[in-house]
Amino acid sequence: MTQAAAEVSRITLDALKPLTPAEERIVAALAVGEFDRLGDGLRPAAGDTTREVRAAFLRFLILGGDARHRPHEKGVRVSGGWISGVLDLEGCRIPRDIGLKDCRFDAVPVLRYAVVDNLFLDGSLLPGLQAERLEARGGVSLKSAEVTGEIRLVGSRLDGNLSLDGAVVRAERGPALVADGITMRAAELRGLDAEGEVRMTSARIDGDLDLTGARISYPEGEALHLNRTVVRGGLFLRGGAKIDGALDLTGASIDTLHDDEESWPAPGDLLLNRCLYNALLGGPMDAHRRLAWLARQTPARWKEEFWPQPYEQLAHVYRDMGHDEDATAVLVEKERLQRQARRARSPSPAMRWLFSIMDGLLGITLGYGRRPLLAFLWLFLFWIAGVGVFAMAEAQSAMKPASAVVLRAPDWTLCAVPQGQQRSLIAGTFEGRAQPGQSQLHCFLAQPEAASYPAFNAWMYSLDTLFPVLMLGQKEFWRPNPDVPGGSFAMGYFYIQSVVGWALSLLAIAGFSGLVRSR
Repeated sequence: MTQAAAEVSRITLDALKPLTPAEERIVAALAVGEFDRLGDGLRPAAGDTTREVRAAFLRFLILGGDARHRPHEKGVRVSGGWISGVLDLEGCRIPRDIGLKDCRFDAVPVLRYAVVDNLFLDGSLLPGLQAERLEARGGVSLKSAEVTGEIRLVGSRLDGNLSLDGAVVRAERGPALVADGITMRAAELRGLDAEGEVRMTSARIDGDLDLTGARISYPEGEALHLNRTVVRGGLFLRGGAKIDGALDLTGASIDTLHDDEESWPAPGDLLLNRCLYNALLGGPMDAHRRLAWLARQTPARWKEEFWPQPYEQLAHVYRDMGHDEDATAVLVEKERLQRQARRARSPSPAMRWLFSIMDGLLGITLGYGRRPLLAFLWLFLFWIAGVGVFAMAEAQSAMKPASAVVLRAPDWTLCAVPQGQQRSLIAGTFEGRAQPGQSQLHCFLAQPEAASYPAFNAWMYSLDTLFPVLMLGQKEFWRPNPDVPGGSFAMGYFYIQSVVGWALSLLAIAGFSGLVRSR
């Protein structure tokens, strides 16, 4: 027994007389331990003397009373009372419940360092609650209570639940609820309406933290502060829950996250850096909307550049849930934003410009290394485009043999001369071979000697040009002819496709090996 409790045990009820009418009723009900209802049991108006219960009288009973007036084993339970004075139970050990439901308190109850079974303040009107380091073998309940000041539960340990379902907390200045370092089984905050910060830094919750339908407003700061909090059950933010102000989950560890879009904080008010969770349940599951959720973070507001971990965490959860494509989409966005942050901190405009070009190319060709198969899609597109370009060049007779021997031979040279005209060659003077309207290419292909020359194939030629490691025997024998209309364009494309083929091939190798990903 503490010193305070020992002192009370030496006080008799006679020392507190005269009793108020409400106190007389409570004393009469002590023997049976029934829930004592004063008046209609509803919260009384201020100054209602028919319901007045002095805090000193309550303290006397809660701490054991005297030899003739002991509280029932169920504890002291009063409803509808007006509690006048300060109920000071600091440091007291109370092996029973305290039930003060639908009561009106003149002053803030003090239960710092107290030890109780259960504390019930449901439906009561309080100017605050000071219960730092409180130990409860059960729980603390303020369901549907109205609190006009701060609730303090810093460092408290509850073997049961903290219940604030339907409570209204109006803190004129400062936090509405401060429960830093609290340990409890679960937290029931369904329908909580709080004006002021709700802070549970480094809390340990063995079950759920249920904020379904809760409304927390602290627009000038962090409305819900769960920094480094561990929730071994689910965090519920749905059913009309509204966080007006920052939601800080920095370093928090949560088993399952249950949310919906309507409950997400406004852009710039979300902090998820180093937050861990194992599954997303009930809310949006597609990467598009979840990326919009992550985009509500604004690291610059907190004087930081970029937080890659929230993207990596979401991708990890997607993979565990079998959503591989969504995971990839998240990592691609993470790479884009991380590279954007790198460019922003570069002191040189030239380097920023160079990084922009490099990052742009890596983004569209490889998804920054997260989608290396994109390189093959681009190779396919260039192959098809090359087929079109080179097929048109052939149709315009803008292709020619690539062999220097053939280009000096009469079979090719005389095909540039119409029949009936003469051309002097080293071996003598010869008549032209091109028929009226016949191109040099088609004339050459019509010569018997050209029958052994490999035929041009636009599909294979484009493929041979694009892939540097392939040896299909097409670009060795054919080249665009810039002397013919359309040949210059085909020649230019030939060089572009050759360079692109080398570049995309190397990028594909780098992408599959992971060399271009951010670390």
